[in-house]
Amino acid sequence: MTESAYELAQANIARLKAPLDSPQLKDFVEALDPVNADADAADGFVWRLQSDSGNATDVAVFGDEWLILNMSTWRDSNALTAFMYQGQHRELLARRRDWFERVAEAMSVMWWVPAGHRPTAAEAEERVLHLREHGPTAYAFTLRNSYPAGGA
Repeated sequence: MTESAYELAQANIARLKAPLDSPQLKDFVEALDPVNADADAADGFVWRLQSDSGNATDVAVFGDEWLILNMSTWRDSNALTAFMYQGQHRELLARRRDWFERVAEAMSVMWWVPAGHRPTAAEAEERVLHLREHGPTAYAFTLRNSYPAGGA
């Protein structure tokens, strides 16, 4: 299969410092729709997990109500990186410690999926656990330690 037969899945799990409806998270919650709209329009964006709310903040992950999940698929890591480090998303990244706990274990993971596949929260949990146990591999990796498409 060629690289275009694959898309890059990314999952980012964050532990909230306060409830989503709290004043402390007001700026984060208000930025969700505009940042998601930026992602939807970004070059190389394919898909993002969302519930009826339009985002994924109410999608359960690891059975912990203080954890929220962001998950999407992209054409490749260059497209994902270009989106992550520009515009409003970059501004939110700079403020992530205002809203989310610092966690020592891996909470972000990437992996290749067949084009058109829509990963589930259970898949994200499995990949995060694999990364925690084995470190970066072709099955579950990070931006710093990435693998080419088709490796797993």
